[in-house]
Amino acid sequence: MASMSRTEILGKVYKMVPPMLEKFHKGQLGRVAVIGGSEDYTGAPYFSAMASAKLGADMSHVICEQGAGAVIKTYSPNLMVHPYMRQEKNLKQGETIDSISAEVIAMLDRLHVVVIGPGLGRDPAMQETCARVITEAKKRGVAFVLDADGLYLAQTRPELVKGYKECILTPNVVEFGRLAKAQGIDVDSEDPTKVCEKLAQAFDGVTIIQKGKVDYISNGKTTLVSSGEGGLKRSGGQGDTLTGSLATLLAYRKAYLERIWDHENDMHPDELLAYVAYGGSAITRECSRLAFKQHGRSLQASDLTEHVHTAFMDIIGEKPTEESKL
Repeated sequence: MASMSRTEILGKVYKMVPPMLEKFHKGQLGRVAVIGGSEDYTGAPYFSAMASAKLGADMSHVICEQGAGAVIKTYSPNLMVHPYMRQEKNLKQGETIDSISAEVIAMLDRLHVVVIGPGLGRDPAMQETCARVITEAKKRGVAFVLDADGLYLAQTRPELVKGYKECILTPNVVEFGRLAKAQGIDVDSEDPTKVCEKLAQAFDGVTIIQKGKVDYISNGKTTLVSSGEGGLKRSGGQGDTLTGSLATLLAYRKAYLERIWDHENDMHPDELLAYVAYGGSAITRECSRLAFKQHGRSLQASDLTEHVHTAFMDIIGEKPTEESKL
């Protein structure tokens, strides 16, 4: 896989993406939830959930703090917003981390993928709730993506994610450095092309996307480099388009493995994880390129959202429908 060209890898992603068929029913092409959204950060979970929706997930949920929920509901009527999370100071009488966690965990059985971290913050109650959600997601085989303050859990409680293959971590340069330091890896003395592989090995085969000038993607055995052109503006929130894109592609991977349409069935689960990571990276970089081309230095994270479908068509492409074959 490591010697495959960009075109070949994206061809594999194309094979994994379900076609648009009349026989599918609501929910089969992805039920995704983004868990985060504290009082201070309402944009990040919105950008992530909207990216998942724009890339084709049938149902995109946001599970967030009560105050954040009221705000996020005003951003888009397309998202389903569940104000179940609580910061410690906002726990009401009768509410406990046990009761809050139980409400969030109850949603897992109707989800394919969860994204944990956008806008989450470091509040102890929010972090502990997510730790419990991760534990239960693993028991149910639910795939998850960790980003932003969700990565703080991987840094401080690595046992939560170690060895769980249905998981992608998406650290930026600072977050990557913290994760590496916590695992005793000196990023400065290591070969930069090998350090992502080494961190993935430390996490027993978890897939990691090391975001940067190029994105290094590794599960400890195989490393891919995603180097498509991006934009030159580094506004906050662009990584949320990546997490939402990854979530939808993980849902498509599940659909592929469950063979909800007729295909060759010649790709295995671990291989597909690498393709999901590469595809999400490539689509996000193209979103950034397109948005920067249009907006230049005024680019904001919301501009990427508007380019998700165009980026998908540019990078992956749509499968022909039965009607178009006639």
